[in-house]
This record gives sequence, C-alpha cells and structure tokens, in this order.
Amino acid sequence: MKRGFSWSKVVWIFLGSLYFLIPLLATLQFSLEEGRDRYGFGSYAFILSDPGFRQSIWFSFKMAVGTVVLSLVLLVPTVYWVRLRMPRLRPVLEFVSIMPFVVPPIVLVVGILTLYRGAPQWFVATPLILLCGYVIHALPYVYRSVDAGMQAINIHTLTEAAQSLGAGWRTILLRVIVPNLRVALLSGSFLTLAIILGEYTMASLMLFSSFAVYIAYIGQSQANPAAALTLISFAITWAAMLGLSAIGRRAGADQTQIGGAR
Repeated sequence: MKRGFSWSKVVWIFLGSLYFLIPLLATLQFSLEEGRDRYGFGSYAFILSDPGFRQSIWFSFKMAVGTVVLSLVLLVPTVYWVRLRMPRLRPVLEFVSIMPFVVPPIVLVVGILTLYRGAPQWFVATPLILLCGYVIHALPYVYRSVDAGMQAINIHTLTEAAQSLGAGWRTILLRVIVPNLRVALLSGSFLTLAIILGEYTMASLMLFSSFAVYIAYIGQSQANPAAALTLISFAITWAAMLGLSAIGRRAGADQTQIGGAR
C-alpha cells in the first residue's frame, strides 16, 4: 500500500535546507564582494595564489595520511586479536578509546609536551610529536570504524578457514581480514582526514602551521578572503565525504565474505 503525499515532510525538508543553505549563500556573497556593488573572484584568487595556503593544506594532508596509516597499523591487529582471543578486554579497549572525548585537546597537548620533555630534537622539534597527538585525537573515530567492521564479519570462521588452508597470522590479517574491512577502513580514514584538516588547538599550541591555523590567521587579517577560505574548506570536507560515499558503495557492492555465513 502506497503512502499518501505528506506536505509536512516537504515543509521540514525545505526548512532544514534553508537552515544550511542561507549561511552558505551569505558567505558566498560576502566572499565575492570587491567593493560597492562589485563582485568578483579576487578573494579566491588571493587564497589560491597564497603560498601559505598550499603549504598549510599540504602539511595537514600529510599529517592526516600519517595519522590514518599509524592508527590503522595500531588498531586493526589490536581489535582483531582482542575480539578473537581476549574478548574480556573489549570493555577496557572501549574505555581507552573514549578518553580523547573526555580530555580537552589543550590538556592533551600539555600532557604530550610534558611526557616527551627531554626527548631527542628529531622528535620534539618535528611534526612527529604532533602526529602522536593526532593519533590520540582520532582514536575514538578510527577505533569505532574498525570495531564495527570486525563485528560485521565472522572473524572466527574466517580465521579457522584460513588456518585450515595453512595460512599464517600475517597472511590471515592482511589477505583475509583486511579485505573484508575495506568499507570500515575507508570510513575511518576519510573521517580522520576531515577531522585533522579542521584541527586547530594542538597544531597552534605546538607551533605548527596547519590548515586550521592558516584559516584562523586569514580570519583575523582578511575579511573577504576568510569567507572564501571557509567555502574552500567546506568544499574540501564535502569532497572527502562524497568520496567516502562513492568508494564505500563500490567496495560494498564488490565485497564478498569468505568462510561461511555470518
């Protein structure tokens, strides 16, 4: 039986769209202003030609990729082994994963700088120390993506089937478990990318010129370019989310589970 047309749904969708679109349109109009009744793309040309923009976004992108790689290398084997052999430790792992939500970033920065006081200069004076903070900052998001992916597949059956064929632990993890986690890993990766691109507190206090620090600097010195930079940042974030959606759908359509029913 088909449901009747509902005007209330249309009204709420329309109001919700206005709630998101009106600020964006106002920001777009302000970013295009070049004088009294004059509009152009001068602010966008200024941002895109600024070396600070390219350097900051490239720095944040490298930090995001490093955070994703290090987080997955640490969490995928850990979550797999805890679910397979030590399920009693799952509450402990979940508790640890939510700690970054409880501890403010400014406190986290102070703790990291205190912990690594006296460490070699090749570590404390380079982005490596910021990378450690970013891995902690992204822990809740990456852990939940990996854990949800592990829960969606029967890792016990997959492991037993691979072992019966003579596969070692490295082969099981890299060639059996990880391919079945493609959607979950992509989800955590793109979410981490969006978070790191917008992270300001840790990079600012550690004196690194990240993309968020550059946005704050432009916002304090240039009004119209700041509006243009806001929309560029918004477009980058949405491109990452749309990429996640497209790749996730394709990976989900192609994904097949090995080793029996779930």
